[in-house]
Amino acid sequence: MTTSPSAPASTPAPTSLPTLLVLDAEPLPRLGRLTGRARIEHADAATLAERLPYADVLLVWDFTSHAVREAWPGGGPRPRWVHTASAGVDHLMCPELAESDTVVTNARGVFDRPIAEYVAALVLAMAKDLPATLRLQGERTWRHRESMRVAGTRACVVGSGPIGRAIASTLEALGVTTALVGRTARPGVHGTGELDRLLAGADWVVAAAPLTDDTRGMFDARRFGLMRPSARFVNVGRGQLVVEEDLVEALTARRIAGAALDVLNDEPLAPDSALWKVPELIVSPHMSGDTIGWRDELGVQFVELFESWAAGGPLANVVDKKRGYVPGH
Repeated sequence: MTTSPSAPASTPAPTSLPTLLVLDAEPLPRLGRLTGRARIEHADAATLAERLPYADVLLVWDFTSHAVREAWPGGGPRPRWVHTASAGVDHLMCPELAESDTVVTNARGVFDRPIAEYVAALVLAMAKDLPATLRLQGERTWRHRESMRVAGTRACVVGSGPIGRAIASTLEALGVTTALVGRTARPGVHGTGELDRLLAGADWVVAAAPLTDDTRGMFDARRFGLMRPSARFVNVGRGQLVVEEDLVEALTARRIAGAALDVLNDEPLAPDSALWKVPELIVSPHMSGDTIGWRDELGVQFVELFESWAAGGPLANVVDKKRGYVPGH
């Protein structure tokens, strides 16, 4: 194909445009700024494997899908860059991707404050017994109760990335003394070797860690057993951080006072799941980071990353594929 005589000499021919493949989810991302700068194609779980060899960039817009993990080991070339519109990358990582030269980036920065606000809301709701207030209102029952003061309590936040740090600062603004736990100890962050001790002294335990081989199932019967009977547990990280049957047993036996799960092992949670009726458990549908306009923010973030990549500039939010998260925090 030849360039039109009226076009500037510097305008690339359409065949020179990089191919951007989008793993679709509704609503589709707004990529209008890339018109004429990328050849945009779309795939779903059924067509991803056959289209991967022809893509320069893969945008994993459907970040709940495991299609990338399943399609990546196939034959042929692979995209030079994969971006997932999520903070976690566990849904797409496989040995072949981890060992390749492909750069992986994530949506770090979009969800930090919304998730921190959501955790603070859960802490306040449990401390002030709002679930019971709403239930009693529905029953038209006037029952005076005393509630817990949040200021002066102690929290242990597991996960020292941007989301964990935002949670810690938000809780501290409420007067909660907060200990942040990360993979390794450093100024302001406790190492995992101190986790058991910190759990034993916490009123609030918040899981906000990425899912890795080291964190999978880290909250089990032993760790729930370390917590105070008055402690509450919140998970906004990944469902697989928690051994759910152990949490159910701890709540049912009143070994801990309450819990809130925004992420679960199986999503969406089946209507007949026993988790719906566990005493003192709040279940929400993986929505802690999803504020109004969040999809537009994700789209803008990707477009800005693409523009930097296309201009030969550096990419932000580069994931350490062996560790499963963006290092340096």
